[in-house]
Amino acid sequence: MWTLGVVLMALALTVSVGAAQQSAERPSAAKATMASPVNLNTATAAQLEALPGIGARTAERIVEYRQKNGSFKKIEDLMNVQGVGEKSFLKLKPLITVTSQKTDRAGQNP
Repeated sequence: MWTLGVVLMALALTVSVGAAQQSAERPSAAKATMASPVNLNTATAAQLEALPGIGARTAERIVEYRQKNGSFKKIEDLMNVQGVGEKSFLKLKPLITVTSQKTDRAGQNP
């Protein structure tokens, strides 16, 4: 016959195994979000915060810079944002991109 102690131990083991599995899954989920580069011209502050080394304040500064100065022309323009130096930029370089927000109108009549 099962005693209360054995039942509680089994329950605790089940809960801890489930928590360990969830913890193990989180890093791969984070990597999956970084599979495609973040577009500096369209990213939200929350999307920018997902980048390594970019906190809430720096993400806000990136969005503010974009609103004030227009679209980023090249990824190196990110270093014009306060809080993003060359060292930070080099870490971010493979994770970011800039593309025009304009739609391609080729083939359309004026």
